[in-house]
Amino acid sequence: MERTLILLKPDAVQRALCGRVLTRFEEKGLKIVGMKLMHISDELAARHYAQHKERPFYAGLVRFMTSSPVVALALQGNGAIAMCRKMMGATFGADAEPGTIRGDFGSSRSFNLVHGSDSPEAAARELALFFPEGLVEWDYQSTWIYDASEEL
Repeated sequence: MERTLILLKPDAVQRALCGRVLTRFEEKGLKIVGMKLMHISDELAARHYAQHKERPFYAGLVRFMTSSPVVALALQGNGAIAMCRKMMGATFGADAEPGTIRGDFGSSRSFNLVHGSDSPEAAARELALFFPEGLVEWDYQSTWIYDASEEL
């Protein structure tokens, strides 16, 4: 099973969309293995967005991500990274397809509601940053989500 980090960004928290967004992931069949409401420190933001440090939008991104609480989620499922990214939609809400999180709830080029890991390597790095204490292992009745006869 693949794991991914999802961040419900300050705009999702401030707009009281966390429950609606989380419901979409759960209804899709993704298992929550970590979840917390937190303030991102300047240090954590710098580590998380290190690859963007030289980009012109970096300072504004760090300022935005540290401006209000976020909800950090660790989700697990078959193909979780690609599934979540498809569910999130295009980066900018105005460009995102209806039916996606950003397409249904976003219209800003700056505030795009959610972050999701873009690769298994990024997911491992990001999950370690946001969940250094580890993730929760628990039994999940996935037999009604994944057909055992399908190749996983």
